[in-house]
Amino acid sequence: MTRYTADVIVIGAGIAGVVAAIELLDRGRRVLLLDRDVEANMGALAKESFGGIWFAGTPLQKRYGIRDGAEQGLRDWHAFAEFGPDDHWPRAWAEAYVQRANEEIFDWLRGIGVQFMPMPLWVERGLHTPGNSVPRWHIVWGTGHELAVVTNRHLLAHPRRNLLELRFGHRVESLVTSNGVVTGCRGVLEDTGEEFAAQAEAVVIAAGGINGDIARVKQNWHADWSQPPETILNGSHKYADGRLHDAAAALGANVTHLDWQWNYAAGVHHWKPRKPAHGLSLVPPKSALWLNWRGERIGPMPLVTGFDTHDLVTQICRQQRGYSWQLLNRRIALKELAVSGSEFNPAFRDKKMLAVARDMLRGNRWLYTELTQNCPDFVVADSLPALVEKMNTLVGDGSVSLDAVTEAAVRYDERIAAGPRFHNDDQLRRIEFARRWTGDRLRTCKFQPILDPQAGPLIAIREFIISRKSMGGLQTDLSSRVLGHGGQPIAGLYAAGESAGFGGGGMNGKRGLEGTFLGGCLLGGRIAGRVA
Repeated sequence: MTRYTADVIVIGAGIAGVVAAIELLDRGRRVLLLDRDVEANMGALAKESFGGIWFAGTPLQKRYGIRDGAEQGLRDWHAFAEFGPDDHWPRAWAEAYVQRANEEIFDWLRGIGVQFMPMPLWVERGLHTPGNSVPRWHIVWGTGHELAVVTNRHLLAHPRRNLLELRFGHRVESLVTSNGVVTGCRGVLEDTGEEFAAQAEAVVIAAGGINGDIARVKQNWHADWSQPPETILNGSHKYADGRLHDAAAALGANVTHLDWQWNYAAGVHHWKPRKPAHGLSLVPPKSALWLNWRGERIGPMPLVTGFDTHDLVTQICRQQRGYSWQLLNRRIALKELAVSGSEFNPAFRDKKMLAVARDMLRGNRWLYTELTQNCPDFVVADSLPALVEKMNTLVGDGSVSLDAVTEAAVRYDERIAAGPRFHNDDQLRRIEFARRWTGDRLRTCKFQPILDPQAGPLIAIREFIISRKSMGGLQTDLSSRVLGHGGQPIAGLYAAGESAGFGGGGMNGKRGLEGTFLGGCLLGGRIAGRVA
């Protein structure tokens, strides 16, 4: 058996674990950083993300005349979260994040070399429940890939790098205690099964959530979403299986709100899968029609992205089959179609401003080609009858009705043709509202008809629910100490990032304001590193 010793063990080399290790080195602590994955994937899910972080009251907002601040941000957060009366620690973490994020995340990141795109985006605006009242989603220039690269580099170039031991391919199976204090962990090497043990004064869990285990996702399915669909794609980290939740629970830790999950409604299959049920999360085009399994427009309130992700999942799960279709054309796809994450945003990821500008002006032709030619959930045709035939071939049972698809497209196009004064359609009203903000106007068509012969060919996308993030997890106090059933800290045990439901065991509440996930990893990791 291989044995390690350190002052503090950090389990997980994602963004939360990396920044925790940085803070620990700043204090002169000897750190053992363990991770199941290979070294090339250091940074974990953050490295794969688009890299948006939530802030309220930044200089970037002020530059565009956005009046915002902590009080307004917290009011929106509370409205969207729908905290319950017993959610003391999630509420406390939400308040701490809003009050501290600008100084401890925004300023800190800029201080180590992270840059942001100049214009914040406006997402999760709210639908039935108020969401972000102003644009707050600040995008890292270079996506989450750049965020991971910069923080990793900051760690590896630390003046006290000699105090850091990095070990990859190490799967932690259990925690070790001595006289009631967590003093280490045990596990095996991922490839060989060889056992190891590590001893320290404290342990920080930063190993992600449960959403990489689809069976566990279904077991903890939120009541709003009825029964989980048969097919759920995996957009989370392949090792986000809740193993460390169980290890901590075995010592009496509180694990809360595992049904608070951040899943998306528009997942498609990755054609080069790196894990079981590997999916890509599309950013659904606002100008596309969202149809059910038969080809009928979902309603009465049509589905439009950017307002309430939780509600989108709710509406899809209410359908007879747990998948949906989006109907669009090439013109819409070129301007609006996007995939969340760094992999399919190479111009942003590689910081090629000219390429970004080209895609904005001419449409993202590379992405259009990549998806329509390779993704098995995309079908393309020159006419509706031919398109519906391909849709039915894809599902294999003839369930898509040509009459239903035709009626949906014709009626929508008629409303567009009536002119803006007569846009008696909620989707068109929401498009008009979205386009008032420059960031959305640049990537949203101006009332584009579906059956426009100059905008073809026609495209249909079969979309599934895709699992992404856990918003519940290990309950922690504001010092990132893991709390037991009596509300008392478990000595020597800390948690940060997704493992802690991004803080407190669920600081986002029932819904999440986009960007509070990465931000929660950064804040929680820094706090854990300061006290462990």
